[in-house]
Amino acid sequence: MAGQGSGGNVIAALCSFFIPGLGQLLQGRLLKAALMFVLAGALWFILLGWVVHLWSILDAAKFNPGNN
Repeated sequence: MAGQGSGGNVIAALCSFFIPGLGQLLQGRLLKAALMFVLAGALWFILLGWVVHLWSILDAAKFNPGNN
């Protein structure tokens, strides 16, 4: 199994960079992906969406399937 820092996590983090939650979706975490996408979209209206966007990128990069 690939762990933190693996190529899959890097790709997931890059995907989340462009669309919040996309990296989590690629990792098979559907609920977390939906949460990230909806929260980022809702919070962009009050200019705080960047917080969730960064959280999405870091979460995708640090995902370890063994600790789930």
